[in-house]
Amino acid sequence: MKLSRQHPFMVICLVSLLSATLVMSACKSQSKDAKNDDAVAKSDQKDKKDGDKDKVDAIPVEVALASKRSISASYSGTASLEAPGEAQVVAKTSGVMVQLMAEEGDLVHAGQVLARIDPEKTRLEVQRQQATVNKLANNYRRAQELLAQKLVSTEASDQIRYDLESARASLDMAKLELSYTNITTPIDGVIAQRMVKPGNLINLNAPVFRIVNTSHLEAVLNVPEREMSTLKAGLPLRMSVDALPGQVFNGKVDRVSPVVDSGSGTFRVVCAFDGANKLRPGMFGRVEIVYDQRADVLTLPRTALLEDEGESAVYVVRNKKAVRVPVQLGYLDGEVAEVRSGVKEGDQVITAGKVAVRDGTEVEVIKPVATQVAANDAKAPVKK
Repeated sequence: MKLSRQHPFMVICLVSLLSATLVMSACKSQSKDAKNDDAVAKSDQKDKKDGDKDKVDAIPVEVALASKRSISASYSGTASLEAPGEAQVVAKTSGVMVQLMAEEGDLVHAGQVLARIDPEKTRLEVQRQQATVNKLANNYRRAQELLAQKLVSTEASDQIRYDLESARASLDMAKLELSYTNITTPIDGVIAQRMVKPGNLINLNAPVFRIVNTSHLEAVLNVPEREMSTLKAGLPLRMSVDALPGQVFNGKVDRVSPVVDSGSGTFRVVCAFDGANKLRPGMFGRVEIVYDQRADVLTLPRTALLEDEGESAVYVVRNKKAVRVPVQLGYLDGEVAEVRSGVKEGDQVITAGKVAVRDGTEVEVIKPVATQVAANDAKAPVKK
């Protein structure tokens, strides 16, 4: 009877213990699931951060449009200007310089008197020779009268005539020496140098002035022989000089040497400039000879060219990515290059930022072409 009374109580205790055990087990399971969820969430966040780190930002670049325009083919070289019309004025007689009538920088004309040498001695010689001529002329006239009367021989009359002719030649020589006391310029030009001063004793053939004709200047180019078939006489050319920045002078090829120097492998091309009053002999110039022109050809800026791998190429922006495209070039004209194949009109080629770009790199155009065109239009003057 005693055991039967305790059995329900024990059953209740066992049930309560089992329930508590199940509750504790459920709590542990929920705590474990929560920790797993937190770990998964942290792993997802880490993967997302790692994905953000792997993502590369687009490289900023500037572009230009491949467009059509006229272009010219030319050869460029450097040379110093020379004056083919140059003369050194020398003294044709000796004496003391008594007067200077021109100075360095003066524009002079052929025959103009530049200086004078003391003429007194030569003038006296002219007078002496003139007196001798007058005396012999009178003797010859009397001899002719006597010869007509047969009072003198023919030989005597002829001797007097010979002496008269010799005296006249001496007189002409003395007059020539007198004219040499006036030092004149043989050509038109500018006095580049004066070598004497008043009071100096001038010797025969001593240099007195140097005259240069600046109305016609020449520049001699030594051109490689590969250009011999393209450069001809009469081709137009342009020249700029360091002494006159921003100014361009036009000229032409005057003559081309038919001989190639075997030592240097070059030939001479003489460029002529007429009427260029601002140019001076000795100026250093950069000459560009235009030997061909083409109209309406596809061009792009030379800053877009890549030539680091032995072939010409450009980066073209397509679908926001840089695509390396090989190109075949034609003429090069200043900052512009003719492109014969590889790109088409309207393609955007990268001009700035291409050092950091590789084939397939995502890029961002920081200065769109439309913005550039609008800015250029805004700067352009309004035509009325």
